Amino acid sequence: MKKILILLAIVFFSVAGKAQKAGSLTLNLYGGYTFRDKVNVDVSYANVDAGFQYGGGLEYFLQSTSSIEVKYLRMDTRIPYYLANGTHVNINKDKGAVQYILAGYTGYFGNSSSRAVPYAGLGMGAGIISIKDGNSATKFAWDAKLGVKIKTESLVSINLQAYFQSITSAVGSDYWVYPGGALVAVPGYVSLFQFGLGAVVSLNFGKGK
Repeated sequence: MKKILILLAIVFFSVAGKAQKAGSLTLNLYGGYTFRDKVNVDVSYANVDAGFQYGGGLEYFLQSTSSIEVKYLRMDTRIPYYLANGTHVNINKDKGAVQYILAGYTGYFGNSSSRAVPYAGLGMGAGIISIKDGNSATKFAWDAKLGVKIKTESLVSINLQAYFQSITSAVGSDYWVYPGGALVAVPGYVSLFQFGLGAVVSLNFGKGK
């Protein structure tokens, strides 16, 4: 996973270095409310409670209608874990955090000179889930966002957006019987899906959006 993050950083800065004369650099400060999700793990399950998500990112505009960004997001929450019969097995030890380190692309639509500019974006990278006792897991993650950027006369603009995020992990194996009686083991996947609504304060530098 560390090698993937290093590769993403190299790609980001190499592309940004070639495109600096074409656009601007923006510092994005994130805040949002992320809703609760239930994560099923075979005969047990965990809840990732709702909470406030915050973070920051650096966005570089390749042109007036597209950008790339590297961002870090974190949500402090509770992650209670239950057996199939409803027994809470980590009482008083369910404090945790969900973190994302993502690199992504955003496309802006309509007239770039407008005060309000709609946008949509996709990203991928690493998701980190940790709990109070120090245990953590780093897995593949991705996100999608849809929103509108509201520009002002100053260097500051406000983004209002809805976002969807996911962390996926292959855990153990499930068995499937194929025609002819063959029994084949395939990975069992556990996924966290998070939906949220938030705002982004953007500090724009240069001649971009």
